[in-house]
Amino acid sequence: MNKDDILDRLKAVEDPDFGEDIVSLGLVNSVEIEDESVHISLALGAPYSPNETAIAQDVREVLAETDLDVSLSAAVDTGLSPDEQVLPNVENIIAVASGKGGVGKSTVAVNLATGLADLGANVGLFDADIYGPNVPRMVSADEGPQATAEETIIPPERFGVKLMSMAFLVGEDDPVIWRGPMVHKIITQLWEDVEWGALDYMVVDLPPGTGDTQLTLLQSVPLAGAVIVTTPQTVAIDDARKGLRMFGKHDTPVLGIVENMSSFRCPDCDSTHAIFGEGGGRAFADEVDMPFLGELPLDPKVRERGDDGDPIVLDEDSETGRAFQSFTENVANNVGIVRRKQN
Repeated sequence: MNKDDILDRLKAVEDPDFGEDIVSLGLVNSVEIEDESVHISLALGAPYSPNETAIAQDVREVLAETDLDVSLSAAVDTGLSPDEQVLPNVENIIAVASGKGGVGKSTVAVNLATGLADLGANVGLFDADIYGPNVPRMVSADEGPQATAEETIIPPERFGVKLMSMAFLVGEDDPVIWRGPMVHKIITQLWEDVEWGALDYMVVDLPPGTGDTQLTLLQSVPLAGAVIVTTPQTVAIDDARKGLRMFGKHDTPVLGIVENMSSFRCPDCDSTHAIFGEGGGRAFADEVDMPFLGELPLDPKVRERGDDGDPIVLDEDSETGRAFQSFTENVANNVGIVRRKQN
């Protein structure tokens, strides 16, 4: 069996997002046959995303009858050399943003990072909300980072997620009053001085709005994409639209819109109440032709588990937990779409 035979078999594997076979789409980087083994490099860039995992499984299945020992690897060419990349060992940086405060952006970021780690990915979470850093509390990160002899920082880890936050660097009750240049300096240092290691994903919890931190991020690192968090009401949608335009001006892919606090199910009467309105996030996504990543319920358990440092996405037995899991999978799948388009 030669390379052409292998490629013919691989033409039976369809990309679930693009509806064409992976050979025609150029997603097969290389095929190397040696003795009784074959190694295939695939242009996949979203580790542990359900759709890319399915592609890899389908590749193994179509080659199962060859009796060859099949090994796979995945790589997407970013077009940048390691020297040109700020974080060369981080495959995908995902920004979580909102146009206004109070929409649960940090909750979404924490659960996204934890959910990706629960899928099996190596994940970092950078709490870049320098004026209101609260990610450590939401994951019960009681131990701060450690410094090395080389004056780099080893981040603490919770739920398989490496963490960095301004909350580790300032007093618990100390206000952060910085102007733009200082914001740029500290954000850049936290990128470069933290030993993140090899990560499949880094989730960045941005402050609300469109200020200095967002500009620093967009100018410093190539984002795989951004998640825009909103709630159903019109005021939140109006502000989310501003955040969307910010990423558009910097040619940053938007992975989609997620509607947080979408509805409340009364535990006593089992009826559902649209406290903040209904359908605003989905309608906004349709209006701007962006993917809709899901509806996350307004559930007291989200607040309770956030206060206790136990992300709701790990609760597989609850409807809310499953909603966050579905959202996480949708984000990962959309990262894969963006990366495969870049191939």
